[in-house]
Amino acid sequence: MTTTTTSQIAEASRRGEDVRSDCWVEITLADSGGIDLALTTKVESMYGESTRQLVRDELAALGVTHARVEIEDAGALPFVITARVEAAVRRLGFDVGDGYLVECGPGTDYATQRDRFRRSRLYLPGNEPKFAINAGVHQPDGIILDLEDSVAPPQKDEARLIVRNALRTIDFKGAERMVRINQGDRGLEDLDFIVPHNVHLLLIPKVESAEQVRVVDARTREILHERRINTRVYLMPIVESALGALRAFEIASATDRVVALTIGLEDYTADIGTARTKEAWESFWARSQVVNAARAAGVQPIDSVFSDVADTEGLRRNVLESKSLGFDGMGCIHPRQIAVIHEAFAPADEELAKARRIVEAFEEAQRRGLGVVSLGSKMIDPPVVKRAQRVVRLAEAMGMPRS
Repeated sequence: MTTTTTSQIAEASRRGEDVRSDCWVEITLADSGGIDLALTTKVESMYGESTRQLVRDELAALGVTHARVEIEDAGALPFVITARVEAAVRRLGFDVGDGYLVECGPGTDYATQRDRFRRSRLYLPGNEPKFAINAGVHQPDGIILDLEDSVAPPQKDEARLIVRNALRTIDFKGAERMVRINQGDRGLEDLDFIVPHNVHLLLIPKVESAEQVRVVDARTREILHERRINTRVYLMPIVESALGALRAFEIASATDRVVALTIGLEDYTADIGTARTKEAWESFWARSQVVNAARAAGVQPIDSVFSDVADTEGLRRNVLESKSLGFDGMGCIHPRQIAVIHEAFAPADEELAKARRIVEAFEEAQRRGLGVVSLGSKMIDPPVVKRAQRVVRLAEAMGMPRS
């Protein structure tokens, strides 16, 4: 007969009728008797036995030899089940090192680029795997697995493991794989679980100094060096306060790993003591500050999210205003916002036609070995050429036809 104490019991995740693509795990340690596994699953006939074997293999790998294990499975994929089991084991105080790492799946090894398009980035709560599984089919430019505001403090340890496993297994269909880490020391701890596992870009929340960015960058490089991973992990600091907005250029130019600077308007407006409105006059200065700082630092300015998912026309107006201020993209909180954002950030016909004429004039000057580019009687400066090239590349990426 086995004996237990309450200190030997730990659980992970949630249970209930509304749970899907997830599971609940409870582990009760025992002094003997091996693993007593009780699994209830909605997919018993197809995956019951393989799930039991998976859990037994994981427990053995993590050093758990005697325990009562209860699992209620609502159709969770293996990467979710293993993350929840590992979370419970860690809560029991086991030293499991790097943990139980699932094999990297197909479609997870593609790279990113410093200057790739970041028109849309879709926020997904890191502790809700059901949203991540098919997120790539909506074709956002980036997918953010969030460890910060969308995850309650008691669940942050689980979210790290879910996000780690998602990065290793989910094919996001070419979207840039992003993770928003937590603030301060907790964010630095997040890096050990995220950096070695196919992440492209880290969002750093509530940045108010260049030093905050450099600390994250230094620890990221250290982890990559320790693991002998030959890749770059880029950074996107988030300005979310009056002080952060004042120091926007310092933040944007903190390290060469910064590729974009963005702003979080919910926290910013709260910090300056006002409410966020759809007209957004209260944040005009801060948004302009972010655009100018980003351009001066040579990185992309990215706008905040539009929080009213039901207001499609309001979103469209917001995106057009964002574009007119100089932003290259913005965040979104629902897949239905992605297409609207992409369409509104697309170059207008007149803008595209002019960009193509500039690019053609530049290419002709290159062929003729000329050091000066001109269009008609006007001289074209290099920054104008660079922007025109970007407009043409964007149009080509969107399949926009030549007029």
